[in-house]
Amino acid sequence: MPELPEVEVVRRGLERFVVGQDVAAVEVRHSRPIRRHAAGPRDFSDRLVGRRITDVRRRGKYLWLPLDSGDALLGHLGMSGQFVVQGPGVPDEPHLRVRFCFRDPAAPQLRFVDQRMFGGLSISPGGAELPDEISHIARDPIDPEFDDDAFVVALRRRRTGVKRALLDQRLVSGIGNIYADEALWRARLHYARPTDTMRGSEAVRLLAAVRDVMGAALTAGGTSFDRLYVNVNGESGYFDRSLAVYGREAQPCDECGTPVRRDAFMNRSSFTCPRCQPRPRRGRW
Repeated sequence: MPELPEVEVVRRGLERFVVGQDVAAVEVRHSRPIRRHAAGPRDFSDRLVGRRITDVRRRGKYLWLPLDSGDALLGHLGMSGQFVVQGPGVPDEPHLRVRFCFRDPAAPQLRFVDQRMFGGLSISPGGAELPDEISHIARDPIDPEFDDDAFVVALRRRRTGVKRALLDQRLVSGIGNIYADEALWRARLHYARPTDTMRGSEAVRLLAAVRDVMGAALTAGGTSFDRLYVNVNGESGYFDRSLAVYGREAQPCDECGTPVRRDAFMNRSSFTCPRCQPRPRRGRW
């Protein structure tokens, strides 16, 4: 599933192509991607046609496109959703689900492509500033208004393992399994380290590691293990070539050479270096 860096790469690409465009037509080719819009495909299209896209914003892994009506087009990529910009003459993608055409004849089409259809689009009434549907999601570490001090305090008050805390979108958004493992390796912390035993300096170091790994991923265009994540031009990201521990079971740690360990974690996997990230005596899993 695309994580924060991948979604931010998509946001920046959309910003370049769709801001200021007037929607001329919306073609819903399959109803499942707009299942959260209870009024159905016709109402979905009617609320968008004639509206101008004024911005492209993100909260965690959600994207929304504010409209001049005060509403917003809210989107989540899910496992395989893609926003792709294509010229009108480009053949349709095999899994094209929704097509947006603009009034400017020179503008490319915006296409929502989703092989597995776990992603979704909906209209958020009055949601231009921040859709109510995602108002409970915390800010992310690359948000200019993220409160570092409040995060450190809240993290250390939790009674859980540090990786579970990083994955809690009510505490901090946008950090998924890949970047949690990479940040914990950089911070030299085991995923089961109890948050209430962490020193303030360790929490600060972890936050810096999260920002470092996300910044590097953004520079590389995100992480692509397959063609299910691409940017708006259909290009893959290359951060997977820089991963230190994630997906590298039994391979040598870049820092000390110890074979990377994989553990089952919350129906997923956690990857650590046993030497650089020693397991705590009393961990919280």
